[in-house]
Amino acid sequence: MAPSHALRCCKRVINWVPAVFINLVVGWSYYAYVVELCVFCYLIIFHIALFLFIWAYWKTIWSKPASPSKAFVLPRAEKELYEQEERAQVQQEILKKVAKNLPIYTRTAGGAVRYCDICQVIKPDRCHHCSTCEMCVLKMDHHCPWVNNCVGFSNYKYFVLFLAYASLYCLVICATVVQYFIKFWTKQEPNTHAKFHILFLFFVAALFFISVVSLLSYHLWLVGKNRTTIEAFRAPVFANGPDKNGFSLGFSRNVAEVFGDQAKHWFFPVFSALGDGHSFVTRLVHIDPEQANSVLQQNGKRLSNINLFFFFFFPPESF
Repeated sequence: MAPSHALRCCKRVINWVPAVFINLVVGWSYYAYVVELCVFCYLIIFHIALFLFIWAYWKTIWSKPASPSKAFVLPRAEKELYEQEERAQVQQEILKKVAKNLPIYTRTAGGAVRYCDICQVIKPDRCHHCSTCEMCVLKMDHHCPWVNNCVGFSNYKYFVLFLAYASLYCLVICATVVQYFIKFWTKQEPNTHAKFHILFLFFVAALFFISVVSLLSYHLWLVGKNRTTIEAFRAPVFANGPDKNGFSLGFSRNVAEVFGDQAKHWFFPVFSALGDGHSFVTRLVHIDPEQANSVLQQNGKRLSNINLFFFFFFPPESF
């Protein structure tokens, strides 16, 4: 037990290295810009960009990933039957019996109910198990080492804003430092203690800007399509087969699902996503709102109304 515990502790410490590195770079950039460059007229916009960046970044880091509710845990009787049964086919029958009372519509590639043997829960739509966080994460997008956290339903908006404000922060630095960079590079300015910081600051900001903007563009595309990174590489499987656009409801609705339906909340890292992360409006299924509320109430969880409309084609019993 001791070696295993020690290894897990070491792993947790190592997992923080990328995030600590980013914070050290940001801390150094602050020193280089404010202390070494110190151009007063630029400091206001610099601090605004920095504040928004740090706010979104730390919200992404410290927002605990959302996990499935007790409604998706097997009832005691079914759990005992499942654990005692060795035949996979019979286990699936047990899972299907429970799943038909839950608002889930995606399956494995082989058509089986998605069940996590580690967390011992039936996975809600778009939920996946993260081996690093050691838990199932609602609407999991990916595990990001730069924030040492899973990016999913609870913090995806914060992650996108983090990328946006990181890009803005780098852009502000590049745009305001470039003239001093040119002067030092062409030796129009005498060599001073600030020369190294200014030259290196511009290079670092430019490199980070290119990489972060590329990643931001990709995630904005995902938001517009209402896909996670996982779904972009492996389309979710419905009753009629894989469909990469199964959760797409049109551009404006897709954006609202992540950022909310009130524009005043879009640009700040405060939670405003629609729904509860357990069920999602799709183009492929139909469910009666009162029926879904009743089902989840019996299992200990009530769905929010936003998840329960615009469903059509396949009722839960069709699985």
